[in-house]
Amino acid sequence: MGDELLIALVAVCIALVVALVLVQRKQSRQLKAKVDALTLLVKDADKHRDSLRKEVHELRNGTIGVGRRVIDIEKQLSSQNARLDEAIQQEPQARMYSRAIKMVQLGAGVDELMRECELPKAEAELLLRLHAK
Repeated sequence: MGDELLIALVAVCIALVVALVLVQRKQSRQLKAKVDALTLLVKDADKHRDSLRKEVHELRNGTIGVGRRVIDIEKQLSSQNARLDEAIQQEPQARMYSRAIKMVQLGAGVDELMRECELPKAEAELLLRLHAK
């Protein structure tokens, strides 16, 4: 009976070793699948990072272009403001002549133009001749 017990113990040990080997292989396959999945994720992340890097580069170049354009527009705006200031300084006289022309079109005479718009007689007569209906 000693030999039979020994054989049974050896058989149980062999069965346990086989079971452990099978479990180890299964775990190894699972780990390999996880490593492969992580490798794919890393490759995708690298591609995404490269794509984002290109986008940032393009945005940076675009921003530089926009900055240059803003500087050009600011220069134009400054020039326009200078012209506008100049026009505003000349406006009272232009407004006086516009008012005189409207008065002529409404039928005002030389005396009324001289009085209301403070024009010299020669200018009032000239406006009357040029804009009278």
